[in-house]
Amino acid sequence: MNIRWKPSATVAAIIEHQGKFLLVEEHTPEGLRLNNPAGHLDEGESLVDGCAREALEETTHAFTPTHLLGVYMSRFQRPASDLQAAQDITYLRFAFCGTLGAVQAGRSLDTGIVRTLWLSPDELRTSANRHRSPLVLQCMEDYLLGQRYPLHLIHTDPSVMQLHHPAGVTCA
Repeated sequence: MNIRWKPSATVAAIIEHQGKFLLVEEHTPEGLRLNNPAGHLDEGESLVDGCAREALEETTHAFTPTHLLGVYMSRFQRPASDLQAAQDITYLRFAFCGTLGAVQAGRSLDTGIVRTLWLSPDELRTSANRHRSPLVLQCMEDYLLGQRYPLHLIHTDPSVMQLHHPAGVTCA
């Protein structure tokens, strides 16, 4: 029997302010790494909503996506260790830029996030060996080139918002 291959869908917020980019420093099996505020798309949410949620969870800032920056794919291979089996994952990243809002009072950084930091383009380029993914740098470079696509390119059918439960019961 063939098993269908499926990439992991992720969303990322590319946030620039006064020439610097907002990143998170997070724990990974490879050590502390730098990443855009990003994460996996959750069941029942649109790409735009998922990006806003991930940015809030990882930075405690409200974030409103205003443009699709691009759609990216990368492959990550982690060798086996004493603690886990080898991993071979292809990520399908939907990156957005937008407006950063205020810190949400009472929120704390998501599990695994050590801190947020603002880096200049040159600081980001020279820290490439600490990036969680090569897409961190690629997204920044595309942003600096002025790459932007309107959000209306993305359509989320209302059926996505209907959650399905194992017993076959559908909830709105």
